[in-house]
Amino acid sequence: MKYKIDIVRIRENSITLNGWVLGKSPESRATFRVEDERHNPVKYKLVTTRRDDVSQIYFKQTYDKDFGFDIQFPYERGKTYWLLIRCEGRQAKIKYNEELIAKRSSVAHKRMEKIKDLMNMETVRVAADFWKENGLRALIKKSCHKLQGIDNDYDYSEWYELTKPTQEELKAQRETHFPYEPLLSVVIPVYRTPEHYLQEMIGSIVNQTYTNWELCIADGSPRGQSVERVLKRYAQKDPRVRYVILGGNRGISGNTNAALEMAAGDFVLLADHDDTLPEHAFYEVVKALNEHRDCDVLYSDEDKLDMDGKALFDPHFKPDFNPDLLTSVNYICHLFVVKKSILDQVGGFRQEFDGAQDYDFIFRCTEKAKEIVHIPKVLYHWRCHQNSTASNPESKLYAFEAGSRAIMAHYERMGIQAEGVEKGVDYGIYHTRFKIKGEPLVSVIIPNKDHSRDLDTCVRSILERSSYRNLEFIIVENNSTQQETFDYYRKMEEAHPCFRVVTWKEGFNYSAINNFGASFAKGEYLLLLNNDTELLEPDSIRELLGFCQREDVGIAGARLLYGDDTIQHAGVVVGFGGIAGHTFIGLHKAENSYFHRAMCAQDYSAVTAACLMTKKSVFDAVGGLSPELAVAFNDIDYCMKVRALGKLVVYAPYACLYHYESKSRGLEDTPEKVARFNREVAIFHRKWPDILKNGDPYYNPNLTLRKSNFALRDLLKEKIGEPYDLSVYDAYAPEEKEGK
Repeated sequence: MKYKIDIVRIRENSITLNGWVLGKSPESRATFRVEDERHNPVKYKLVTTRRDDVSQIYFKQTYDKDFGFDIQFPYERGKTYWLLIRCEGRQAKIKYNEELIAKRSSVAHKRMEKIKDLMNMETVRVAADFWKENGLRALIKKSCHKLQGIDNDYDYSEWYELTKPTQEELKAQRETHFPYEPLLSVVIPVYRTPEHYLQEMIGSIVNQTYTNWELCIADGSPRGQSVERVLKRYAQKDPRVRYVILGGNRGISGNTNAALEMAAGDFVLLADHDDTLPEHAFYEVVKALNEHRDCDVLYSDEDKLDMDGKALFDPHFKPDFNPDLLTSVNYICHLFVVKKSILDQVGGFRQEFDGAQDYDFIFRCTEKAKEIVHIPKVLYHWRCHQNSTASNPESKLYAFEAGSRAIMAHYERMGIQAEGVEKGVDYGIYHTRFKIKGEPLVSVIIPNKDHSRDLDTCVRSILERSSYRNLEFIIVENNSTQQETFDYYRKMEEAHPCFRVVTWKEGFNYSAINNFGASFAKGEYLLLLNNDTELLEPDSIRELLGFCQREDVGIAGARLLYGDDTIQHAGVVVGFGGIAGHTFIGLHKAENSYFHRAMCAQDYSAVTAACLMTKKSVFDAVGGLSPELAVAFNDIDYCMKVRALGKLVVYAPYACLYHYESKSRGLEDTPEKVARFNREVAIFHRKWPDILKNGDPYYNPNLTLRKSNFALRDLLKEKIGEPYDLSVYDAYAPEEKEGK
């Protein structure tokens, strides 16, 4: 027998225990008994629940069996109780009193429980499979990250309790009157919904602190299986609740469209029939609409709700509107709000996209929106159950194919030429291959000081592996002293007409050196590249070029790995560590990142110039890299200047190279170098104060700036949205402000 008590809750005079139990066979059945401290039986209520996660772990498939349980019984504080679980002739006896409950709810105990969870045969099996596929070094790296995760400062449920509105704040919300108070139409399609789930959803709407709303429900359940009894009861109590019985299933799109036809509000909110919303959700929506009067589309962060509706987990803290991330994954999902006039323009849900009908709808709405607003707060609890695409492979495949078609339809409407949309690292994650228009010349600019072997590895990896061939190499010679370096230059120039060396005679200044190299470039596109890189994926340059050829894109950057196959660069967040830093540093390439972000094409505020492609016209338009930033942050500054032109900076994960990191220059290990670094921090701070103060729009303010793994903020060390204090660097800034 195996069992686990996941959650213990005390509410007034009762206690609820939520957990699971199973025997060696899926057919085994558990029995329960509750006793007081004198071992007299105590009456209890038992509700059994499905636990497909447990079934998958221990039986490697799901069964139509209830392995989970909710047990509730009267609880008198100060007394002791026992839960007895019996299965297959074995018995477990668990003691409960106030002291033990407090101890088990501590962070230390939860950490120990997580360690115990890792120590089972399923963990061994998964580890063995990972080792076989990726090697021992990757397994060790992944194991270290797992153990580090156990030591997180908060688990999410604890973090959520500390950050959600207080009862006083909710009371104040109910008393608030906004200058603009739009009618919100909440649209819900219903199909054979379990009554208690539907009641929880409707109850979460009725309890909203903002009250100018209507609830529009279309029930497409088969005759005799509708939930009209529940709907009628709510509608009689509250005239804002309206419903229609369709008498049959029209499919998810047809049922939703029937509900949309009922909507008379200024804005429409989409919700599923078995999810819930926190009671401050509508308040936050209307607050944002008052702050952004041109807003046509709005979305929030979300998390997941367990089947029993008791535990929240897996929060998705999203970036502000990110069009390339949206074509990689439907990251917007919930809560989604659209102005009714936009909905009328684009039309409702389209049946041919069933399975990804909301994805297609979101594309069409965002394409027409004047302003798209993201609320960085969890305003939606998404219930996870056995029929969701989160756990059903067949449903995943069905939804994936529909999603692929939705993305291609989006590209066609936007005039973007794509060869196709493929499966990414998982179903629901997409990889677009763009068509290359013509065969434009790409000028590869590589600064170099000695290290001819590293340079040779870099150049030959492109010459021998790259699927894109129309290239020229401009090597910017920077004060080399070794004769073998010049011998190498001569040999390569003689052997390869595309290889050219130009000489920079002044001191090291990364910006000036690259600008000098770019002045010799004949290509329509520049590829800034470090000499300590090595091409891994043959299509890397095609991947970068596919993005860069788009009119709305100014820069594309690659995924870079250290020599041990861990991530060195997967995009840049402005604010990490103070000024800027790379995401997911040290994560093995085979590990899953936060919502697969390391393997999703997406827009970032910046990418590293260790491998950066840009249009030559854009490079010239902003004056290239800024020479006042000789060593640090010049690539981040360049990206910021390009974004100021209204161009996107895209991270392209399928463009992948090794980066052996900074072999051409030393560390910041002298007083002069430290002073220069501090001065360049101050220059960047003065040039781009807004993003450092207000936060990177492509990173969520609920996530930490102290780590690169998108972890929750440690509320003891950094408040939500709080930037680093950079005032210490002000003394190093030049007296005259640098121009942008």
